[in-house]
Amino acid sequence: MADIKITDLFDLEHTVAADYLKGFTYPWEALAGISDLILEIGSKLDLSEYDHPEEDVWIHKSVNVFPTAYIHGPCIIGEGTEVRQCAFIRGSALVGKNCVVGNSTELKNVIIFDNVQVPHYNYVGDSILGYKSHMGAGSITSNVKSDKQLVVINNEGDHIETGRKKVGAMLGDYVEVGCNSVLNPGTILCREVSVYPTSCVRGVVPEAHIYKNKDEIICRKK
Repeated sequence: MADIKITDLFDLEHTVAADYLKGFTYPWEALAGISDLILEIGSKLDLSEYDHPEEDVWIHKSVNVFPTAYIHGPCIIGEGTEVRQCAFIRGSALVGKNCVVGNSTELKNVIIFDNVQVPHYNYVGDSILGYKSHMGAGSITSNVKSDKQLVVINNEGDHIETGRKKVGAMLGDYVEVGCNSVLNPGTILCREVSVYPTSCVRGVVPEAHIYKNKDEIICRKK
């Protein structure tokens, strides 16, 4: 069974949410409090370094926000990040340093670690994306089951109840998701996982594996 605890998936040195995440065992447990976390952090930010264009929104002065982007609070966007054309940040988004939120990308209730790229037509909701993870063009996190039942994490025969209707995907550090892939509710991609383009992924993919399809998940060659 793959290790899917927060400490297994993420290097917490690469997010301002580190202390918050240390209070949980599994990443989906942290989803409920993201809005409150942002408000707490935001209230303590140095306004000589951050713009505060509207209530509950803090944007580092080095961030490049294109004119057609929409940003709704609570939201913090870290140093050196780029928010491109028609990006739609719906709120409850904690975006780290040196990230790319690309054209027509939508974010909702997320923790985005530093150096993450969601650069083209991505939907990321109720999810956590680890350090230097990357989602290819058109790849999305599906966060609600079609039957609207509570999301269950399937980890090699072990079924873990999340108690939540909305859980997207948890991407460990250095994960690569191929273009036009769908990460089904409760998908967990452990560190250094790569997903082939146009994949439909569910469950847990172990660390340092390549997901070609549901029947072909191979260990990455050293």
